[in-house]
Amino acid sequence: MSTVLEPPAEPAEVVAPRAVRDSQVRSKQLTVAYLVNQYPQTSVSFVRREIAGLERAGAKVLRFAIRQWNEALVDPRDQAEEKITRRLLGGGPLRLLAAAVSRLSTHPAKFCRAALLTLKLGHRSDRGLATHAIYLFEACRLAQWCRDSGVNWLHAHFGTNSATVALLCRALGGPPFSFTVHGPEEFDRPELLKLREKIAGAEFVVGVSSFGRSQLYRWTEVNDWSKVHVVRCGLDDEFLQTTSVTPPTAPRLVVVARLHEQKGIPLLIEAAARLHRAGEPFELDIIGDGPLRSELTNQIAARGLASSVRLLGWQSSDAIRAAILSARALVLPSFAEGLPVVLMEALALGRPVIATQVAGVAELVRPNENGWLIPAGDVDALATAMRAACHASVDELSRLGQNGAKLVRERHSATTESAKLKQLIDQSLAAGR
Repeated sequence: MSTVLEPPAEPAEVVAPRAVRDSQVRSKQLTVAYLVNQYPQTSVSFVRREIAGLERAGAKVLRFAIRQWNEALVDPRDQAEEKITRRLLGGGPLRLLAAAVSRLSTHPAKFCRAALLTLKLGHRSDRGLATHAIYLFEACRLAQWCRDSGVNWLHAHFGTNSATVALLCRALGGPPFSFTVHGPEEFDRPELLKLREKIAGAEFVVGVSSFGRSQLYRWTEVNDWSKVHVVRCGLDDEFLQTTSVTPPTAPRLVVVARLHEQKGIPLLIEAAARLHRAGEPFELDIIGDGPLRSELTNQIAARGLASSVRLLGWQSSDAIRAAILSARALVLPSFAEGLPVVLMEALALGRPVIATQVAGVAELVRPNENGWLIPAGDVDALATAMRAACHASVDELSRLGQNGAKLVRERHSATTESAKLKQLIDQSLAAGR
């Protein structure tokens, strides 16, 4: 009678105590890849500050972008970032194709899984299947870069195409990822952007305000609400440690915004025209550029405002800082926002702001405390607030500005907010997700 020998039992998995696992995570340097659609660019200085904060906290951060920004960079810090940023579309389509072929040959099962996910994301989306196929190829190249660079975490900014590429990269075997949602674009078309699917695939997702968090809850399964966190955009010491500068007596106001419909600049010109017709002396400097520039130029000329309203284009950070300090208040008449960083910058510099009550703005701008909060799209209310800022005493402007600076120091430090983000990443890695 023969004896049937059983194969030896597999040794039980030895699980290190949690403290040991946490120590192992801490002992390995955190290498984070940042992915943004276009980086660097003038309007995303908050990303640059967040990266710098993570690096101060001890993380190694690699800068990846999908494509290059197509306008001139005027800030030296952005110019320096451009030199160390790699772009997925750099080198042309053959590089993407080679990355996809390599991933298919080495990880066929993961590639097929990612391809199925691509079909799901592209179905009934705003971009269609062909564009999502390109996102898959971009994700293949990103996964290759992450592997070669020893990346152990991927963080994307904006819940649009960068988050799509990050999700596909994860499906291909890339590192775990998270992403920050700013709004309003993600909240305007969450189903087309497949926001729910992106949140489900991420380890966690960040909103930049309590309002943003509430909108993410709307597109997250209740069981996944614990994934949603608030990490605010922050300012560095350049703004937070500014010495108070007395507001000017001249009735000068400033706007810093992309010249786009959602910023409400045409209504601002109409409000300025009302002040002009009423004989109110004022100056209005508009810093920024965009698709509405030629229309605004014509509107300014037609209203006879050429001597009072100036379109200055994009300026460096130092020039923007000087423009804010030389104004009595900053104006931002947006129809939709996330939580504008320029409002934080103005308040940190001791200048009150005139802003519309949209999205998370009310979490930062408080009427009679640090500025004027008005209904969006209301030209009368906008003109009234502009008149009030021009007529306010220097003492009143100083009081409003000091209150604003205090609030920003308490809630919008880049160092503090970056540390929150790093803690979320560390906790996720320690949990072995």
